[in-house]
Amino acid sequence: MSSRRRRSGVANKRRQQARRNQMMIYGTVGLVIIGLIAVVVYMVLDRDPDLGQKFDDQGNVHLSAEPSEYLWNSRPPTSGPHAPNITNWGVHTESVPEWLQVHNLEDAGVIIHYNCPEGCPDIVEELEGIARDIDEDMDRIVLHPYENMESTIAVTAWTRMITMDEVDSGQITEFIEAYRGIDHHK
Repeated sequence: MSSRRRRSGVANKRRQQARRNQMMIYGTVGLVIIGLIAVVVYMVLDRDPDLGQKFDDQGNVHLSAEPSEYLWNSRPPTSGPHAPNITNWGVHTESVPEWLQVHNLEDAGVIIHYNCPEGCPDIVEELEGIARDIDEDMDRIVLHPYENMESTIAVTAWTRMITMDEVDSGQITEFIEAYRGIDHHK
């Protein structure tokens, strides 16, 4: 009987050791999965792909009236003091005032500006097509004429801008997809 007990005791110890080993494997796999999930979440939340020129963040103070002089560190503006409300998303045939532009950027928007004093219907049509390919309703996208810049086209997001003289649909699409939807309220 004692040899039987010994064999039974040894078998119990082996089963307990096997369970401990199994639990360590499950625990390790679980930690690896949690780690991978954390990395993916971090990558999704840290969506600054470093596209375009970066400008210093000038804050997001709401103004009670449109400023009488230009206050921003870029043309067109990419952050800073702004109107308490936004302009409508979508296509505008007249230039949107800078202080409204900035609030749209703060509210997770991207703005496509075009500078064509002589008119450029083909460029406008192409820019609108790019924006509508991204989102038919142009949610969080503004397209408008803006003559207060040197380039023909500028695309802005909060603290970011790309400029070009000819439409580069790939670059514009990448920029919009990278920055549209990122809220900048502090």
